[in-house]
Amino acid sequence: MRRAKVMRAPISVVIPVLNAEKQLAHCAAALIEGVEAGLIRELIVTDGGSTDETHLVSDEVGAVWITGAASRGGQLKRGCAAVRGDWILVLHADTILDAGWSGEVATHLNSSDTGYFTLAFASGGLPARFVAGWANLRSRLFGLPYGDQGLLIARALYERVGGFQDMPLMEDVAMARALRGACAL
Repeated sequence: MRRAKVMRAPISVVIPVLNAEKQLAHCAAALIEGVEAGLIRELIVTDGGSTDETHLVSDEVGAVWITGAASRGGQLKRGCAAVRGDWILVLHADTILDAGWSGEVATHLNSSDTGYFTLAFASGGLPARFVAGWANLRSRLFGLPYGDQGLLIARALYERVGGFQDMPLMEDVAMARALRGACAL
């Protein structure tokens, strides 16, 4: 009898959190589409000392729970060190991917080592549209997305550039610069 080859889902999702119980549930719900499409292998929630019910929400959605000092860069470094997938999707807990994202990502996995999503804010208004417009233009022109846009990166490339730096903020900018403008989606 021949052995069946098991295909593993390629993406490990890493979410840094700190008192994010309300946001995490919504973020995780949007990921179901990727699970159903066979894209998401695991969800890793990396905590920086939450005092709310974030741990319970993480447990309810079946995430791997990692804890350590509060520092988004350090949290991401710990979370990414635990991934088992060939791709890493880094999301903020308040990021909710639009319906249809999994089809776009599935196509993208064969064309580039990095990617990000277009930024939009749930709360409208001119200031929010201006910030989102600027972030999207900056990303397209310079390949420098913000963490709020999500970052999809091949694990081999992530390791080659040295991973996230242990810094409290702006770890997303440091990573985008390490990628030298290679981000696209």
